[in-house]
Amino acid sequence: MADLRINIAGIESPNPFWLASAPPTNSGYQVQRAFDAGWGGAVWKTLGDPILNVTSRFGAVSFNGQRVAGFNNIELISDRPLEVNLKEIKETKKLFPNHTIIASLMVEPKQEKWHEIVKRVEEVGVDGLELNFGCPHGMAERGMGSASGQVPSLVEQQTYWVKEVAQTPVIVKLTPNITDITATAEAATRGGADAISMINTINSLAGVDLDTWNTIPHVGGKGAHGGYCGPAVKPIALNMVAECARSPHINIPISGIGGISTWQDAVEYMLMGASGVQVCTAAMHHGFRIVEDMIEGLENYLDEKGIASVMDIVGKTVPRYSDWGDLDLNYKIVARINNDVCINCNKCHIACEDTSHQCIDMLKDGNGYNILKVREEDCVGCNLCSIVCPVDGAIDMVEVPSGLPPMTWNERQAALGAVSCKIDSVK
Repeated sequence: MADLRINIAGIESPNPFWLASAPPTNSGYQVQRAFDAGWGGAVWKTLGDPILNVTSRFGAVSFNGQRVAGFNNIELISDRPLEVNLKEIKETKKLFPNHTIIASLMVEPKQEKWHEIVKRVEEVGVDGLELNFGCPHGMAERGMGSASGQVPSLVEQQTYWVKEVAQTPVIVKLTPNITDITATAEAATRGGADAISMINTINSLAGVDLDTWNTIPHVGGKGAHGGYCGPAVKPIALNMVAECARSPHINIPISGIGGISTWQDAVEYMLMGASGVQVCTAAMHHGFRIVEDMIEGLENYLDEKGIASVMDIVGKTVPRYSDWGDLDLNYKIVARINNDVCINCNKCHIACEDTSHQCIDMLKDGNGYNILKVREEDCVGCNLCSIVCPVDGAIDMVEVPSGLPPMTWNERQAALGAVSCKIDSVK
């Protein structure tokens, strides 16, 4: 059986599945229940000066019959006294010494504030710290969370302050509400971070009630932007993890967060450079027991692949992730329709005819039945037909020889530049 143990910057965990800092890790009771269910670690709900929360706090976006495709919240950090949280952390660590407990922290951007909370939290035996520079609402208006996380110099400075006194590994949690997340990831690295985690939630408004005209959620008829998470944000988060993983200036481990609901999601994150993953919305939607399927699925996947340790897959896809200018312009695929499987719903024809390249013809076979056929010479291999097709195996995307040697856009431009320089020299 494959070894699911992970090590992130010296923090060891029995498996890569952690609960993210959020409502599911608000108390010792919850974290202990999670560990009983099989979670390898938990990032405690962010600690700092207790705050006042509002009601209501959550909103969701459902899509095409799927509940909670996206999740929105306007909840802030822990509203429980720091002393109570620390007592429960100590008790939980004593009961579960082999499970990972990370303390998420957020205080004012002042050196003495960071020093004070770090020392107090580490006294109760946490395995590491996660600095919350990502919360996009409520705390940001007070100069904390993403207000700091959007400014690389503040990320670097505050990380450095924490590292001045920290005795455990320091993870910096990054906000996605920024043009280039690698800028703040590099700042965290310069500040001495042992690892980074991403992403925190995305600025969002879940929706508007068409009957009352209130925002979703609303507090007494007033609304505010919140943080968006859940399956809908996974592609955004996965890209940000990949960008940091391939950067030569960010050579520290990554904890992946964002829309992780299944073991397959976790594998994707780890292939793209994450050494472990954190889960929130899926646990809130389905409960802590979902981790059982995650663990079993991951074990079976690794065993089927003949992979001894889950750490062996970390970053394996990163070398295949590049820039558009490095893609082969002469690589060619085309769509081919398997009419023995096709149900003649015509969705591929409509999509191609209306919004793509008009290369799927409606024909009659020898028996007079309708069939669809792709004119491969006109097909650009956009994948749209196979994406909208509701039947597995009805459309294949097939590589065909282009008759041309591989050439990227960057190579093409370099060659054109060389020719131009040669012509200029002749002149």
